[in-house]
Amino acid sequence: MSETGKAGRGRRVILWRHGQTSWNVERRFQGTTDVELTEAGLDQARRAARLLASLRPDAIVASDLKRAADTAAELAALTTLDVTHDEGLRETYAGVWQGLTHEEIIARYGDEYAAWKRGQPVRRGGGELETEVADRAAPVVLRHVEKLPDDGTLVVVSHGGTIRTTIGRLLGLDSHHWESLGGLSNCCWSVLGEGARGWRLLEHNAGTLPEPVLGDDD
Repeated sequence: MSETGKAGRGRRVILWRHGQTSWNVERRFQGTTDVELTEAGLDQARRAARLLASLRPDAIVASDLKRAADTAAELAALTTLDVTHDEGLRETYAGVWQGLTHEEIIARYGDEYAAWKRGQPVRRGGGELETEVADRAAPVVLRHVEKLPDDGTLVVVSHGGTIRTTIGRLLGLDSHHWESLGGLSNCCWSVLGEGARGWRLLEHNAGTLPEPVLGDDD
């Protein structure tokens, strides 16, 4: 039985990370800071939207932060779907880490950073635990999945950390192992498919359209 409570309905979730921002380029921890897309980020969103529109999504839900909302708007313009914005899909709140570069975080909070990388439950910068992010984000995704028709597709436009924790939660992975899911590049996506035994990770950090699995493990 899947986490949606109904197995084998063939629904699909595309978790799409927002386009590039200036803080991405500077390797600054954004968290819940509302940073806008760069021109390159908008171009990324437009390119990705053309690909994702061809998958004929049934619904779009997005974080209300500008970088995600503006990315989602590019897909909405091509599909004529409305976007539902939900603050539950925001990036991890990271307190005093927000606005710091990667190097500054390691220099000032090296022990905290190392503990997080080891998989320990750490409130980075005094902010949220990864499990708390999953507690707020995964239910948003599942609520919208429940509204899909059989074989329907939901596009979730969110942030790298939030997407990783949501995937981990939906796959039923122990939170210690969520870091084993690699990061998403700007405007790339991961695809979860619903089968008889629950959710499966079909694509991760993809930037092209999913190809069918041809082989012994489909």
